[in-house]
Amino acid sequence: MITQLRVQNFKSWRDTGTMRLAPLTALFGTNSSGKTSLLQFLLLLKQSAEFTDRSSALYLGGDGRALVDLGTFQDIIHQRKLETCLEFALTWTLAQKLRIGGAAFDQSTFEAAWQMLEPPFAQLIVKQFTYHIGNMTFGMQRLPQQPTGEMVLPAGAGYRFETSGYALPQLPQGVPALSSSPVRFYGFPGDVYTRYQKIDFLNQLTLEIEKLFEQVFYLGPLREYPHRSYLWGGGALLRDVGKKGELAIQALVASSAQDVEAVLVPVAEHLKQMGLVYDFALRPIAPNRKDWEVWVRKDAQAPEVLITDIGFGVSQVLPVLVLCYYVPKGATLILEQPEIHLHPLAQASLADVLIEVVKKRRVQIILESHSEHLLTRLQRRIAEEVLPASQAALYFTRNEAGVSSLDALRLDEYGNISNWPENFFGDEMGERVAMVEAEMRRRQVAAGDAE
Repeated sequence: MITQLRVQNFKSWRDTGTMRLAPLTALFGTNSSGKTSLLQFLLLLKQSAEFTDRSSALYLGGDGRALVDLGTFQDIIHQRKLETCLEFALTWTLAQKLRIGGAAFDQSTFEAAWQMLEPPFAQLIVKQFTYHIGNMTFGMQRLPQQPTGEMVLPAGAGYRFETSGYALPQLPQGVPALSSSPVRFYGFPGDVYTRYQKIDFLNQLTLEIEKLFEQVFYLGPLREYPHRSYLWGGGALLRDVGKKGELAIQALVASSAQDVEAVLVPVAEHLKQMGLVYDFALRPIAPNRKDWEVWVRKDAQAPEVLITDIGFGVSQVLPVLVLCYYVPKGATLILEQPEIHLHPLAQASLADVLIEVVKKRRVQIILESHSEHLLTRLQRRIAEEVLPASQAALYFTRNEAGVSSLDALRLDEYGNISNWPENFFGDEMGERVAMVEAEMRRRQVAAGDAE
C-alpha cells in the first residue's frame, strides 16, 4: 500500500508537500484544480515502470497503449519551464520483508528526479534516484555536465552509484567510479552489480517497486456504453476491466467460471442495495456459444431486459463494482469519479461499497470525486465507527494563478470536517433563503396588482 506521496513541478503542482495516503483516500476540489493530475502522476509512474523500453526514463504515452497520454515533457513540467526538474517521493509497504545484513524492513521510500538535457543532447534523463531503507540509502546520481571541447556528457554516461549507512567494499584499483544509465527510472545498471559484492538486495528493491505498480489498477471517468451482447471465448483471466470499463463483463464471465461467489454475487447484491436493479444475471445466448448477454430487472414486477434497455447509471457503475472485487487482495485502485451518472442515493451507497472493499479485501482506493453524497456517507460511517478516521485521508485541491495547492481536511473520530471550504458543494441554506425571499417579493407584487 502506498502510504505517502510528494510531487514537485508536475503540471499545475509546484509542490504538493507530503501527502498521507490512507486505505481510502479521496480528493475533492473544483474543476481544473489539479486533483486529476495527482492521479495521472501515479499512472505515469505505473506505465513507465511497465514500458517495454528499459532505457526509457519516462513513458508519457501517445501510442495508444498508455493509461494516460501526457504529451511531451514540456506539457507536464510546471509552467512549461524545461530547465526545471520533475521530482517525486513515494513511500509504500513492501510485499515481503526485505533483509539487508541482519535487519529486516517492511517499508521503503523511493525518490527520483528527471531533467531535460540542454542541446546538443536535448533528451529527458533521470537526474537521480534514491531508495531509503531504515537509515540506509542507495541510489544513482548523474554527474554535472562537464564541457569537453565543444561537447558535453551524452545521456548515457556520467552516473555514480551512491550509498550511505551501508559499508561497501572498496573498488579495485583502476576501476572507474562511473556507471551507465539507470534502468527505466528506478533500476541500477548492470555495472553496479559487477563492481560491488554483496549487494544482491538491490535487485529486491527494484523488484518491490515493480510489484507495487503491478498491483495498481485504474478506471477512468469516461466508461464505455453498454452492449447488447459480449464476446468471451474463455482462456486466462483478464488483467483488469480496462481503463474505460470495456472488459467488465468479460471479467465477470471469466471470474464466474472459477468462483461465482467471488465477483458476480457481491456485484449483483450491491447493484440491488443501491436501488439500481432487482435482479442481475449473465447468460450465454445459447449453449456452447461465446456470446453473453446481461439481463436485469428494475423491480420484482418488471420484465427482464438487456442492460442496454435500462438506466445508463447501471452500466457506468458496473465496472467500478467489478474492479473492486476482481483485483487481487492488497491491490491499489485509482478511480476517477466513480459516482458518475448515479442518483444521490446510489452515490451514498457506493461509499459503503468502497468501505467494504477497503476493510474486507484490504484494497487501497484512491479516488477523485465531486459527490457530496459520497462524502457525507463516509463521514456518517466514521461517526458510526464502521470506518476508523485513521483509515481515511480526505483532501481539497484548489488552483490560484495556475498553481495548485492541497489542503488536508481535518477529520475527527465523529466524522466532522473542521476546515471544509465554505460553499464548495453549494450554499443550500442561502439558496433556500433566496427562494423564500423571491417568493415573498412575487406574492407582494401579485397582491398589489390584485388591489
